[in-house]
Amino acid sequence: MPETDLCRIGVAINEELLAQFDKLIDKRGYTNRSEAFRDLIRNELVKERWDSPNSEVFGTVTLVYDHHVRLLTEKLTSLQHKYHSSIISSTHVHLDHDNCLEVIVVRGKATAVQGLANALIAMKGVKHGRFTGTASGRDLP
Repeated sequence: MPETDLCRIGVAINEELLAQFDKLIDKRGYTNRSEAFRDLIRNELVKERWDSPNSEVFGTVTLVYDHHVRLLTEKLTSLQHKYHSSIISSTHVHLDHDNCLEVIVVRGKATAVQGLANALIAMKGVKHGRFTGTASGRDLP
């Protein structure tokens, strides 16, 4: 970002809170507070986008499941076909003899994408599921 686009602000923060923040950003590899603050602001802007049901959003649904569970693979596939317009791609990995990891990249209206993620994660036989939502980045400075 060119320096002319930067605006400086002052922030008053409790000393203990700032010390904890400095430890956190050091642990995460930030080289300065400014970039960490920018990322916090961007995260809130992305959350705001998710609160608007008709906004276009992106994300990943990560599932770990036992493929021996009766009809689970077929149900997962059927649901993904039902929501085919929201699914960009998926990757299937065999973790061991019984367990699979599937990562599904999704795109669409916030309510539809969240509904798909919830339905996949709640399916009987899914041992663990997590949905991570984001935005395209087009509107994020």
